[in-house]
Amino acid sequence: MKIAKKSGGLFEQFANAATKFTGSSPAFIGAVAIVFLWAVTGPLFNYSETWQLFINTGTTIITFLMVFLIQKAQNKDGKAIQLKLNELIAAHDHASNRMVDIEDLTEDELDQLHKFYVTLSRLAKKENDIHSSHSIDAAKELNLEKVKSIKHYKKLKK
Repeated sequence: MKIAKKSGGLFEQFANAATKFTGSSPAFIGAVAIVFLWAVTGPLFNYSETWQLFINTGTTIITFLMVFLIQKAQNKDGKAIQLKLNELIAAHDHASNRMVDIEDLTEDELDQLHKFYVTLSRLAKKENDIHSSHSIDAAKELNLEKVKSIKHYKKLKK
């Protein structure tokens, strides 16, 4: 499947450019220069309330707008990472397809999955082979087979 790169809407283009620029060295140097210029002009304005209000207002507005740009960038990155993980899960024969799109589960459902993986971790610690693993679908079956085949467990079972 070939995915064509689209430029997106006007906001998308602006957000991408703004995110790229604000995370750059020139943007940081520019911000430092503005603060330095503001600090140097303090004596000229007798450190007045207007002089202080200028920097406070400017930084508040910029911070407010940056929150939305940062959130947009994180949402896009998060979605891309989820899609990459979903592709890895879908491509692996032994991975459970139940794990695709688990980000849409409720907090309680995620907690239930977490408990399951804690159990898998305990089972894996009992293994002699550190490279063995269990899938979400096969863990109980494999564990029952091991219990039946190990003499020590057979004695305990009787």
